[in-house]
Amino acid sequence: MKVIRACVLGYCMGVRRAMDMAEAALATGSQSPVYAMGSLIHNPQAMKSLINRGLTVLEESNLPGDLSGARVIIRAHGITPHLEAALTNRGATLIDATCPRVKASQIKAQSLCREGYRVFLAGEKEHGEIIGIRGYAPDCIIVGDPVSAAAAAEKLFLEEPRPVKTKRSIKTALIGQTTISPDEYTAIAQAIETVFPNLHSINTICRATRDRQDSLRELCGQVDAVIVAGGCESANTRRLLAIARAAGRGIPAWLVETPAEIPGEIRSFTTVGLCAGASTPDGLIDVIEEALMKIDCKRITPEVVL
Repeated sequence: MKVIRACVLGYCMGVRRAMDMAEAALATGSQSPVYAMGSLIHNPQAMKSLINRGLTVLEESNLPGDLSGARVIIRAHGITPHLEAALTNRGATLIDATCPRVKASQIKAQSLCREGYRVFLAGEKEHGEIIGIRGYAPDCIIVGDPVSAAAAAEKLFLEEPRPVKTKRSIKTALIGQTTISPDEYTAIAQAIETVFPNLHSINTICRATRDRQDSLRELCGQVDAVIVAGGCESANTRRLLAIARAAGRGIPAWLVETPAEIPGEIRSFTTVGLCAGASTPDGLIDVIEEALMKIDCKRITPEVVL
C-alpha cells in the first residue's frame, strides 16, 4: 500500500503552544499540583500522556473549593471570564494557554458588544471555544448553519421595536469559530445579510485550519481513500473528515484515533491519503502511517506510544 501524507497536517501553533506550556509546568519539579481547566486540547492520546505525567483535568461543574498553591492551565480553546474569576478566587495561579487567535476573538467580541453591536457567533454551541467567547459577549447569538442563522436574524429583526427602515441598519457583526470552514462561514454570513445587509463580518478563521483543509482537498485528487488521524472530539478534525467525504470523486474516508481503529476495508485500496487535525500529535501520525504501510503484511499496530 502506498501512503501519501497531506502537505500540512498535525499540531497547529496554538495547540503546540498549549502542549509546550503544559509540559513546562509539569517539568518544573514543583510540589504544587498542575491542573488543566477542561481538556487542554481535543486529543485523547495527547491528554493521556500529560495525565500520566501528573496533570489533573478539572471540570467546571466540580471545581475544588480550595486551589491555593495550585497551577491551573487554561485550555487552548479558552474559558469564560466568570470561570477565570472562580479559579482565581479559589487561590489558583493561572497559566493562560488560550490560543492567541481565540483570545483575539474573545477580545473582539467583547469590544463589539461594548460598541453596541448585536454579535452573531458562527460555530458549534457546545464547543469550548464558542462557550468561552460567549462569556465575553453574553448577549451574542450562536448559529451553526445558514438555516439557523437566517432564522436567528429574522427573529432579531421582528423583536426590534423600531421602524422597518431603521431595523435594517441595526449594528450587527459576525465572528466565527476559528476552525469553521470558509464555505460554511460565508454561507452563514450571506444568510444573515438577507436580513441585515450591513452585517460586519470579521474573518476569524485560523490560517492553520484553512491550510489543513486546502492540503486535504489537494490530497483527495491523488488517492483512493483517506484516513484522518485525530480525536473524535476535535471540531477541525471532524471537518477534515467531512471534506474528504465530500470530495468530487466521493472517495471513502475514516477518522481514526489509533492504529487499532483503521478499518479492514482499507485493504481494498492501493493508494491511501493520510491527514490529521490540528490537535493530533506527530507521534500518533507516525504510528498510524506505519500501521497503514504494514497492512499488506496483515499487521496493524494496536498500541500508540507518544
